[in-house]
Amino acid sequence: MRNHLTSESVCQGHPDKLCDYIADSILDACLSVDAYSRVACEVMATKGRIIVAGEITSRSRINVRETVRTALAESGYNPKDFTISVFLHNQSSDIAGGVDTALEVRDADGSKEELGAGDQGTVYGYATDETPTCIPLPLELSHRICSILDKCRKNGTIMGIRSDGKAQVSVEYEDGIPVRVAAVIVSVQHDRDKNLDSLKAEIIEKVLEPAFIHFPLDARTRILINPSGRFVEGGPAADTGLTGRKIMVDTYGGLALHGGGAFSGKDPTKVDRSGAYMARMIAKNIVSAGLAKRCGVSISYAIGKAEPVAVNVHTFATGRVDDARLAEAVPRVFNLKPKDIIEELGLRIPMYNLTSNYGHFGNALFAWEQVSELYANMLEKELGINC
Repeated sequence: MRNHLTSESVCQGHPDKLCDYIADSILDACLSVDAYSRVACEVMATKGRIIVAGEITSRSRINVRETVRTALAESGYNPKDFTISVFLHNQSSDIAGGVDTALEVRDADGSKEELGAGDQGTVYGYATDETPTCIPLPLELSHRICSILDKCRKNGTIMGIRSDGKAQVSVEYEDGIPVRVAAVIVSVQHDRDKNLDSLKAEIIEKVLEPAFIHFPLDARTRILINPSGRFVEGGPAADTGLTGRKIMVDTYGGLALHGGGAFSGKDPTKVDRSGAYMARMIAKNIVSAGLAKRCGVSISYAIGKAEPVAVNVHTFATGRVDDARLAEAVPRVFNLKPKDIIEELGLRIPMYNLTSNYGHFGNALFAWEQVSELYANMLEKELGINC
């Protein structure tokens, strides 16, 4: 059985990704002055304007406009080209009360400190053994293209390209195994006088060849570079950007479920971010322990409640044990309360703008990407098998 799976990624200067980067830079700035800051920051970018809105509660003030200017420069834009408008206020006291003191504590004697979930909803984690990072291959290749494109722009390896761009990779699978690359699409903004034939040759040589060194292209791979033709006008001047509009790029490339909640600009009490990080960690550890070739984990939360209301595991008929048994074992092995997740993954430190580009998963620098023999042993004990 043959089929094709396709995923895309975007470069650092893509308008939506620019907004994610600004929002997470603001979050990092808040956490650097107050590790317990509450942040729900949204950003919109359009021609000549950056609009920042949302809720921030912190013991110290930050210079939001200066943070935005720095993020713009780091993303390849001239801050002087933008007017920055800021519309921020404190977090709702009703939400803050539910987060500060979980429902379980309010229903008991109230003496224990426990955070409630910052929102309701279901978060999803996913892992597959088709790559060392446990990320779907089409997405990993797309991220790699965009990462190399950005490096080529920054170090001058390819002259005359700008920071807006995207990539898409289609991989052909046979019986669930990736066998070849069917198509590659790359679009990158460029200077007005850039020769398009030279641009195509440079991207093939300096971007695609290193990106596909471990999974090479073949004679039948269709390569499309700037298929629309000229791409001179780009960034927010050509396309309005919004925080959270690239959630498939951020997660699993559309090849796994997503709960709908975006990540960037949100502090870790928001479980649509921290819970999704833990769900990914669980799925990756299940796959790395040899319990399944593919694994999806879903965790459902209620706002103001610490314990999740539901946990499910789906191994897509690749698991060594029944999915229901894995779902029962997960809460006994992994910490699923917001406070425990934050502490275990070290989520109160300013590192979030590092997650903004090339996906929140697959980077070994992040705590939620670590696999542990301890988890494998605990799962083994709970399930009564040898991993």
